[in-house]
Amino acid sequence: MVRPAPKESGPSRTLMSEYYRGKLSAERLRKCYEVASPRIRRYLDAEASFVKECTRGARLVLELGCGYGRVMKQFVRVRTAVGCDTSRDSLIYAGKYLPRHGDFPLVCADASRLCFRSGTFDAVFCVQNGISAFGVDRGELVAEAMRVTKVGGNILFSSYSPRIWEERVAWFRAQSMAGLVGEIDEARTRAGTIVCTDGFRSTTVSRAEFKRLFSNAGARPRFKDVDGSSVFCVVRR
Repeated sequence: MVRPAPKESGPSRTLMSEYYRGKLSAERLRKCYEVASPRIRRYLDAEASFVKECTRGARLVLELGCGYGRVMKQFVRVRTAVGCDTSRDSLIYAGKYLPRHGDFPLVCADASRLCFRSGTFDAVFCVQNGISAFGVDRGELVAEAMRVTKVGGNILFSSYSPRIWEERVAWFRAQSMAGLVGEIDEARTRAGTIVCTDGFRSTTVSRAEFKRLFSNAGARPRFKDVDGSSVFCVVRR
């Protein structure tokens, strides 16, 4: 069941949030993964495996930016895995995509303004550079993830490793050719940032920025390079 978001206040969501809510959601989002190369698929699998390892034994986990449930589907052994996304279309699709024998509540909400009580989850994770893709204030996003995690729980955020830059750009070119995102602006696509002519923009979050964000929230992060593809920022609440 998809639960509605609480009323929003303050500034409207950014262009990137609207992009994922509208143009790049549900079946179209799933197709992005279908055009991925074997190297990108290895990266995606490695991220999911690392998250499962770090959340082993958790009874209640939260994924920020769950999309259509691609990663959540692998959490059938967790007692309850909650998915949060701003795209209602993606969540409706996830309701059909996720296994019926699992417990997967889905919530339509802004990840930087969650409707959960403090200390609710054993673990909170946000993979595949969601911290960049959401288009929200990153400090607020990190603080909110910290707030809803129990003391002793794990918080995991990931961004792209510079070592996978060429494969990452090639993947976005494939998505563009399939009509899933706009044409790549080759002149502006560089230094970890992919720009499309229709307004799509994907940046990279460095270790230094992760450290600053979590330090400001009162946490001391550690980092893990996964598969030469991802940089994971891991925090013990």
